[in-house]
Amino acid sequence: MALAPGDLLRDKQYRPLWLSILTSSFGSQITMLAIPLTAAVLLHATPTQMGLLTAMEIAPFVLFSLPSGVWLDRVRKLPVYVAGELAIALVLASVPAVWALGWLGIGYLYVVAFVIGTVATTAGTAAQIVLTQVVPRSRLVEAHAKNALASSAAEVAGPGVAGALIRLVGAPVALLADAVLLLFSVVILRGLRIHETPGAKVPGQFWDALKEGLNFVRGSRLLVVLALTVGLWQMCYHATMVVQILFATRELGLNERQVGLCYVGLGIGTVVAGMLGHRISARIGTGPSLLWGCAICGAGWLQLAAAPANAWGVASFVFMLVCFGLGAVLIFINFLALRQAVTPEPLLARMTSTMRWLILIPALPGALLGGWLGEHLGLRWALAAGGVGALALAVCGWKMTLLRDLRGLPSAAKE
Repeated sequence: MALAPGDLLRDKQYRPLWLSILTSSFGSQITMLAIPLTAAVLLHATPTQMGLLTAMEIAPFVLFSLPSGVWLDRVRKLPVYVAGELAIALVLASVPAVWALGWLGIGYLYVVAFVIGTVATTAGTAAQIVLTQVVPRSRLVEAHAKNALASSAAEVAGPGVAGALIRLVGAPVALLADAVLLLFSVVILRGLRIHETPGAKVPGQFWDALKEGLNFVRGSRLLVVLALTVGLWQMCYHATMVVQILFATRELGLNERQVGLCYVGLGIGTVVAGMLGHRISARIGTGPSLLWGCAICGAGWLQLAAAPANAWGVASFVFMLVCFGLGAVLIFINFLALRQAVTPEPLLARMTSTMRWLILIPALPGALLGGWLGEHLGLRWALAAGGVGALALAVCGWKMTLLRDLRGLPSAAKE
């Protein structure tokens, strides 16, 4: 398909960034399945242990997001992004080595999850800021939609391949493929040329800089509403996410390859949202689009909680993944664009780290709650709790916040 004359993918700066996202996204499909399948199938983890595994990846965001934002506003972002991709490649490559030596246990997976979360706390924030250095702010929704399309292309082709690879060589060894793809991503990113002068307008004292970022977010009604809305959605999401693989393998009886094929549904949902998300936001507004994303996710989780343990249940599992792919993209292309649009450049890292901190604080108890519900009441209860919570959030957000009337991207506050 020919690109339109003004398409972002014609931009010589944005195109390699998009290719890097596409490459690393293919690898992420392997890790997304391999780590929980290693825990659930190879190590026979309980729902509580699955919740703890997710919590270990979230914990670094809660612990390190705020200080990392102050640090990032003082340094160049692209080298941090590149170093993060390399670090995750190395830690993933360590898993098959430890497994071959006979030392792999749930404790080591906790360590891997914590390291990945720690790296993502800094490198993930840096990656979001790199996008604003490459793309004009007026085109951020379009850029995030294209990034989602890159991820969704991987999510269509990736899970089936990942499931077959995991079935063939085992989940721990399959992680080597993600490590290799991350190395390719590093090579692509090193070709980017971004000029910035970090720290030029950042207070010299660490605590002064930290408080400036916190005060900026606290002083913006829009950012407070976004943090509350997406934070509560994260709680619902993580409550359901920790039991999804267990539900697929233990309730529906699927093997690794079949789970991978089901996850193609996630890619279908994200492809549709990646292609149409920008148009949907332009038609109904950024705020309503975000709230509809919450509702779609909730409906998917709730219907799975009631699904029978047969072929219809498998279809329900796939439908849930389609809903999640569609809903999550609608949430995040608007959430990211809105928060970046209202923030002056010198505050971007501190705003980003503060917002990530705020929205992931609820994710930690959400993951633990989902694990507890799954173990003590049943896996369906965790899915139902997340589904009801997300639907209630969408309704409350529509009736009680400014998001209902938010149509376009606001302007950045004056520096």
